[in-house]
Amino acid sequence: MAELPMNLRDDNISEETKTLISSLPRERDSQGKLCKYQGCWYYYNTLQALINFQTNFQPRDSDIVLASFPKSGTTWLKALAIAILERSKQNSDDPLTHPLLSDNPHGIVPFFEIDMYLKTATPDLTKFSTSSPSLFSTHMPLHTMKEGLKDSPCKVVYLCRDVKDALISRWYFRCKYQNKQVAGSILESMFESFCSGVSFYDPFWDHALSYWSGSLENPKQVLFMRYEEMKTEPYVQVKRLAEFLGYPFTKEEEESGLVNKVLELCSLRNLSGLEVNKTGKTWMNVDNNSYFRKGEVGDWKNYLTPEMETKIDMIIEEKLQGSGLRL
Repeated sequence: MAELPMNLRDDNISEETKTLISSLPRERDSQGKLCKYQGCWYYYNTLQALINFQTNFQPRDSDIVLASFPKSGTTWLKALAIAILERSKQNSDDPLTHPLLSDNPHGIVPFFEIDMYLKTATPDLTKFSTSSPSLFSTHMPLHTMKEGLKDSPCKVVYLCRDVKDALISRWYFRCKYQNKQVAGSILESMFESFCSGVSFYDPFWDHALSYWSGSLENPKQVLFMRYEEMKTEPYVQVKRLAEFLGYPFTKEEEESGLVNKVLELCSLRNLSGLEVNKTGKTWMNVDNNSYFRKGEVGDWKNYLTPEMETKIDMIIEEKLQGSGLRL
């Protein structure tokens, strides 16, 4: 069995965090020990990184945070945000000459709790935030992440996806980085964990609701986007994203076809075909090509039974009742 990535382990915990963990609800899954902190389940090393972030991060008002539940289109969102900002800052003849051609989106936009604060409580932020605005990302729910933002007005974009598709994508991703055969028994175990709300970054419904409520309370700071809408109306949604970030496409840019160029550059077909994404790895030794699979809406129908579909839909309907959020 391949060694677990550092964020899933429990070998980088301070004594203070060990004491905290002893007071928290705890569970164990096939990958390691989980604890529930501020309503969300984390592996121990990830919790340590999260606390490091909450305690030590010094945000700038211009920072932008890209948030999502795992396997909900995070790579695509990162790529689009990078392309929008890079095209706005550059004055070269080719406005699409930027880091996406030589680095994976996850290498360009770091996760607070997976990349930046996992190894140390005081990372060198200069290598993560050399420009303004700086892009960061997270899988934390909004209320937890905002503790690290310390009342900064920086903008937050949340991408939400049908959790059934996210579950299938997560299943494939887990099997790949653990070098395991894609097996139904693993999916069944993940399905049961999801339904119980006890899995890494779960419960999903509370996660989505944290950002949904934030977008209603402060729509100028929190943008709630849906993966399915990005698939059905990509032109409209990428313009919406650019406007929210403060870098709207000009009429001239639209007429020149730049919006479509951004969409093509960030397409699954193009990104997965780049050499860096076919052969490269993240610093945690995860293959870059693991982040590109199908990207389809409704692919879950090929894997989940009608009974599994019904159970998930009933849970989501119950948990979101009265919120105004429909998934």
